[in-house]
Amino acid sequence: MSYEARINSLKSRHARLDARLFDEDRRPLPDAGTIRRLKLEKLRVKEEIERLARLG
Repeated sequence: MSYEARINSLKSRHARLDARLFDEDRRPLPDAGTIRRLKLEKLRVKEEIERLARLG
């Protein structure tokens, strides 16, 4: 998989995580643990995108 394809895949994953985070945050009783986990995963994906962008 090329850097560009991997970056695009990660961007899609980042967007899906953002949507899940939005949905969880809008629930009547959002789960703080789930929100924290999604934010951490989203940050890791963003860091991987940035790392690959520097390499490619």
